[in-house]
Amino acid sequence: MSETTTERARPEPIQAVPVRHPWRWVSTIVLLVLVAMFAHMLVTNKAFQWNFMVENMFRPPVISGLIGTIKLTIFSMIIGIVLGVILAIMRLSPNKILSSVAWVYIWFFRAVPQLVLCVLAGNLGVLWPRIGFGLPFGHYVGDLFGAPSFTGQFGGVNANTLLTGFVAGMLALGLSEAAYMAEIVRAGLNSVDPGQREAAEALGLGRGQVLMRIVLPQAMRVIVPPTGNETIAMLKNTSLVAYTPVATELFFQLQAVAQRTFQPFPMLVAACLWYLFLSSILMVGQYFVERHFSRGFGTSGRQKQKTRDVGVEHTGRLTPQADSGGTS
Repeated sequence: MSETTTERARPEPIQAVPVRHPWRWVSTIVLLVLVAMFAHMLVTNKAFQWNFMVENMFRPPVISGLIGTIKLTIFSMIIGIVLGVILAIMRLSPNKILSSVAWVYIWFFRAVPQLVLCVLAGNLGVLWPRIGFGLPFGHYVGDLFGAPSFTGQFGGVNANTLLTGFVAGMLALGLSEAAYMAEIVRAGLNSVDPGQREAAEALGLGRGQVLMRIVLPQAMRVIVPPTGNETIAMLKNTSLVAYTPVATELFFQLQAVAQRTFQPFPMLVAACLWYLFLSSILMVGQYFVERHFSRGFGTSGRQKQKTRDVGVEHTGRLTPQADSGGTS
């Protein structure tokens, strides 16, 4: 008995018709028109006074203010990050006193505006005219033992001499930033799987070793992006120290040029350009730092995991794991 084979007819090729998006073209044309109008305004509007702006935004006092702004940003962020890590560890501590003190600190500095803190820091000399070094409550000790002349102070410095405008502004910005960094670091530490801590402790690592070697490196993937945003925000907030006051600051110097020449608008545009330039540099640095700490996560991480599962080494040879799977 012969078998009859019927060949199945091939289907006709699908005639795919691309979906039309007319509103995309309309929105694109509108945006191009708006961009062209903005560029035309920049070129033709005489209020910008580009020649005057370029001539004055690179003067030595302005460059000195630019350097002061960079220093303020770096030092304030160092204070904020270091103190923020300490506060985050205190907040996560099972000790109620430590966690309560950290909570109160975060509550206060998140509630008070940074402008108010800068003004307050500039007037701390009213609260402490002289900062002394010695025994706390030394004058009470002298009264207790019948020596009223004994104060327990072995030295001191005038508060106005120590708390210069730069130092006061740096402390105000750094202490305020620490409250925000504490919450960022706390969120990063909580994002790490508790099993990582338990496994490390099972291997005999101490709590400090677990934190520095296991938890923090993994938490950096969560901590770095908002920290980069806080750094850019800190760069812009340095303009608040003009109320401390600080003369070696970018916006202060640009305002001084505007007041001297009676041309405020070009100097405001110059300030925008300087802050755009500095923020762009920070954004580029943030991109590379994020990419460094995100290795092994996301799409690239999954691709690396697939490569390891297949067993292909960078030399092109197969690992014993792949060979045992029956690969010929």
